[in-house]
Amino acid sequence: MRTSTRIAGVLTGLTLALGGAALTAPAAHADVTACIDQVERELRGGEAPEYVRTACWTGHSGDHGGCVTALTKGGGVTNGTATTACKVAP
Repeated sequence: MRTSTRIAGVLTGLTLALGGAALTAPAAHADVTACIDQVERELRGGEAPEYVRTACWTGHSGDHGGCVTALTKGGGVTNGTATTACKVAP
């Protein structure tokens, strides 16, 4: 195989790999945003407090129980809303 062909193949593979990673990243963030939006709808007070963001990131990392506990103990989020919000986080 010629060197130029080999280099072209490596660059194509690298481009596809990096492009796939870039397309995956926004989806992960959207899940956390959906969690925060769910809580903001209940609170109706504008932007969610920091404890909501932290709880949603906890849920995104896979700790559903920790997410629900953080939201309900943080102040003012009902168990139903916390459960629903944490389900959309991961």
